[in-house]
Amino acid sequence: MMPSDNDPGDTTLAAVPPYRPGLVVETRSAPGGAMLCILVGDLDIETLAPAAEMLDALVAQRPRAVVIDLGGVGFCDSSGLNVLLRTRIAAEQGGLELRLAAVPPTVMRVLDLTGARAVFSIHESVAGALAG
Repeated sequence: MMPSDNDPGDTTLAAVPPYRPGLVVETRSAPGGAMLCILVGDLDIETLAPAAEMLDALVAQRPRAVVIDLGGVGFCDSSGLNVLLRTRIAAEQGGLELRLAAVPPTVMRVLDLTGARAVFSIHESVAGALAG
């Protein structure tokens, strides 16, 4: 007898990793010499590499300011926070302004719990962050 798709003894699905949303990273030039980095998805240990690489590259370009749009971030763990903190330090060392925009409540909670909120320039909207 052939096992059916509903056979509880069939373990083929056990090898399938759980679904993990990724992270989409986009950049745009903004008026006044600023660069905008838009993050959409989860900013965590498994997804943050593209964001870390892009933020490093943006800081290396030395724009007037780097604005990180976090409005589309659904989750941020300590490694995601670490990327934001490292980017802030690199920007500061390069004489650049780093601004966080549209920070959702889940990310704001991480910033509040860790005390990191005090070291960032946080704006309610991307437009507000770009205006300075």
